[in-house]
Amino acid sequence: MKAKVYVTLKPSVLDPQGKAIHHSVELLGYKDISDVRQGKYFEIALDDAASEADAAAAVEKIAKDVLTNPIIEDYRVEITS
Repeated sequence: MKAKVYVTLKPSVLDPQGKAIHHSVELLGYKDISDVRQGKYFEIALDDAASEADAAAAVEKIAKDVLTNPIIEDYRVEITS
């Protein structure tokens, strides 16, 4: 099993890297882009012996306690076979 964790800044948090990327994209001639938000992506290999529910619970705890700052970041977890 594999877990994918997507971490993004909360919508209310200023994203200066996203703004810089958006500006660069506009300078390259891409005019139909209204906003860019930057984030982080993690892949976690899970022991196949664990149940999907146990694996999801463990990864949720890891995402909350280790991979994110819950004050400024949101996260989403996907479990795949």
